[in-house]
Amino acid sequence: MQNFEFKNPTKVIFGKDQINKLSGEIPEGAKVLMTYGGGSIKKNGIYQSVLEALKGFEVVEFGGIPANPEYHGLLPALELIKKERITFMLAVGGGSVIDATKFLSSAALYDGNEPWDILASKIRTEKGLPFGTVLTIPATGSESNSGSVISNKETKEKLSMGGPGLFPQFSILDPSVIKSLPERQIANGLTDAFTHVLEQYMTYPAGAYLQDRFAEGIMQTLIEVAPRVMKDPNDYEAASNFMWCCTMALNGLIQKGVPTDWAIHAMGHELTALYGIDHARTLAILASSHYKYGFERKKEKLAQYAERVWGITEGTLEEKAKVGITKTDEFFQSLGIDTKLSAYVSDYENTAKEIASRFSERGWLGLGEHKDLNPEDVEKIVEMAY
Repeated sequence: MQNFEFKNPTKVIFGKDQINKLSGEIPEGAKVLMTYGGGSIKKNGIYQSVLEALKGFEVVEFGGIPANPEYHGLLPALELIKKERITFMLAVGGGSVIDATKFLSSAALYDGNEPWDILASKIRTEKGLPFGTVLTIPATGSESNSGSVISNKETKEKLSMGGPGLFPQFSILDPSVIKSLPERQIANGLTDAFTHVLEQYMTYPAGAYLQDRFAEGIMQTLIEVAPRVMKDPNDYEAASNFMWCCTMALNGLIQKGVPTDWAIHAMGHELTALYGIDHARTLAILASSHYKYGFERKKEKLAQYAERVWGITEGTLEEKAKVGITKTDEFFQSLGIDTKLSAYVSDYENTAKEIASRFSERGWLGLGEHKDLNPEDVEKIVEMAY
């Protein structure tokens, strides 16, 4: 097991009717900016419940944050923070709203001229404007980590940022919200969480027995509850396990002491930036081709995954490893997600070259757990996903 340090300061408040605890988590006298998305929270009652819980606080609202939050669309919110002298933010939504709020948290205290530099220059956020979250869409785990991903329509980029200053102060997780989600968002959430685990697990053995078991347990649970929550989002037991898996998949715990990959995410972000494909679906498109391309290096963990997660006990190590890849593809497909790029984009033939070129321009010359996947490798992996 590798050396590591672990600290996650986010307080998680989990279960039914926990929004009524909101006022006790926000500093007394705070002026609150409430951020949210396209308005679904006004249809499912969450908006009204949050406002009721915030009585006694001065609240300013900024809504309309889309999936894949866009830099220029967030600049008016940044101006609002400064104009209104906001002292605390509350993100009410899924990963996109929370990621946007993290960017605003960092940018509010940034003293440079161009806040996009936080992402373009990978500036680590040591201190941000404090914020909490009310999670409405389980998927990204952003409610309990310090990472954020923001798009830029002008440069056609989707870049990440982070730092210890971007952990939420608290996150309220009520699995009851899942009953109001469309099937597509539930499928995306299951895929996103599952791939988050794979990115931290599917590398090479590192003697981290407990971390492997944590990761395998999350994947087994997602596989178990997926058909239930897809069939009946009102199934609270399935919904609660689904939501907790999404949080545990990316709160920092399972990546400690082990090598991590994240090449699938790096490539997937390009597909979203170029074509607007749902983030989770880009991961499903690229996962199997990435594992096939890196088969020799990943086959030990692939075989372990096939045996422990999917119950594949027959065959050689290589045979089990190949079944593990197939089972992963089949799982995503069982959620109604196509795993080929050609299903999403008609003019995909030049996609691989374009993504490789963008990586070269940025100096991204070493991806993956070994930091040696170069743009030429990326081009081949994306081609395999056609």
